[in-house]
Amino acid sequence: MPIDPRDRIPDVRDGLTRVERVILHTLHQLQEERGGRNVPTAMLYGYVVERLDIGPDEFQDILTRLVGRRVP
Repeated sequence: MPIDPRDRIPDVRDGLTRVERVILHTLHQLQEERGGRNVPTAMLYGYVVERLDIGPDEFQDILTRLVGRRVP
């Protein structure tokens, strides 16, 4: 399922795009499943890809922007 260009427009409520919201929601779910422990980036990407058609480079760029620093 390709990403609709409108999914990249920030929401007026909080400035997040749909793609960013899906990544953050997935991260939250995985953290709960893992008992509050950190979620490896590769694991998060695997779950996000099940919901969005997103490449690893774009995912990494979005994640870097959300976190505020480069993720190893």
